[in-house]
Amino acid sequence: MTVMNMIQAINNAHDVMMERDDNIVVTGEDIGYFGGVFRATEGLQKKYGTRRVFDAPIAEGGIVAVGIGMAAYGLRPVVEIQFADYIYPGFDQIVSEAGRMRYRTAGEWYLPMVIRSPYGGGIFGGQTHSQSPEALFAHACGIKTVIPSNPYDAKGLLIAAIEDDDPVVFFEPKRIYNGPFDGHFDRPVTPWAKHPAAEVPDGHYTVPIGKAAIARAGEAVTILAYGTMVHLALGVVAELGIDAEVIDLRTIVPVDIETIEESVKKTGRCIVLHEATRTAGFGAELSALVQERCFYHLEAPVVRVTGFDTPYPHSLEWAYFPGPIRLGNALKKVLED
Repeated sequence: MTVMNMIQAINNAHDVMMERDDNIVVTGEDIGYFGGVFRATEGLQKKYGTRRVFDAPIAEGGIVAVGIGMAAYGLRPVVEIQFADYIYPGFDQIVSEAGRMRYRTAGEWYLPMVIRSPYGGGIFGGQTHSQSPEALFAHACGIKTVIPSNPYDAKGLLIAAIEDDDPVVFFEPKRIYNGPFDGHFDRPVTPWAKHPAAEVPDGHYTVPIGKAAIARAGEAVTILAYGTMVHLALGVVAELGIDAEVIDLRTIVPVDIETIEESVKKTGRCIVLHEATRTAGFGAELSALVQERCFYHLEAPVVRVTGFDTPYPHSLEWAYFPGPIRLGNALKKVLED
């Protein structure tokens, strides 16, 4: 076991897999000599060479297209989109080509590729470096969407994603790149800092895609969260002394509906928590699933706590985030109904 933050765990996952399999290649903007904006690929080019770790031009559609071609050829590419906000030029390639390849070829071809990207806010990145577009990919068939909340899961899930024979979009919450924020919900973190966060096994291991984790067991209310919001939920319920069960989804497609259903039927109450905008966010899908499967067990309506339906506000980003006050009010509401 080695103590790592999420950046180090992601870097180590690349290293472990590249050492095991010569077919794994890595590309993206500034990921080679520079090691990536957040240093997630630091040292890989020096160790594995420029034929396996190479920089790409500023052309996200091209980066994804090259990855699709490499995967179809028999390689296992891991491509990085420098920020999730930049992924839109590659969106058509992801949903129209990568996500449909297995189906359009009747299973003859498949695409074992991973599209990694830092996502979400918390570092004063502004409107073009802070978005949370996960719901768009959850809506597109043929793509798995993974969002870890801690270093252990980040490494295990990334290894599982690289080994998967279908395309995986792997969003990394940059607000917790250097470790959880230890109860400080109202200030930014420095994602480049090398603060340790958790013990992570050395070598190869996987965390299964499509299986949620119970981050905190409880009886009074279920909170469904992923990424950064898992830490918010854990901090707030501890501060308020509420016996909440916090479910870390880890993967939103495929979503672990069995764990969700079991928890909500036990607690009778549910809050859905995410950073992305409210309207048509993934929380709407979670809310609908809970209503469909747990309606007769609910003691109160499902409540969503989300970002606002506005363009991402640079100067007001900490007002935009779901924080302790908004989550605390939602807990009070759902427990009193």
